[in-house]
Amino acid sequence: MSVEHRRAVKRTLIYGTISIILYALLYHFEMDILELSQEGKWNFYIPMLIAFSFSIVHGNFTGQFWDMFGVKAKTTKK
Repeated sequence: MSVEHRRAVKRTLIYGTISIILYALLYHFEMDILELSQEGKWNFYIPMLIAFSFSIVHGNFTGQFWDMFGVKAKTTKK
């Protein structure tokens, strides 16, 4: 296994683990998050920040996963 492939596997596992932890925390603190976001004022940003963090982590995991298998987007010339 090449060094680059090992590095890709390591990154994929790291982002996958963080993603699983985020989902577990979301389900564990579901009611607390709902209560906080319903209080009003600036608390309505809480679900948006959570969604943004999920998007970043899961997007990085997905990108690393496909890169690990060598799947790349097709580019077209215009």
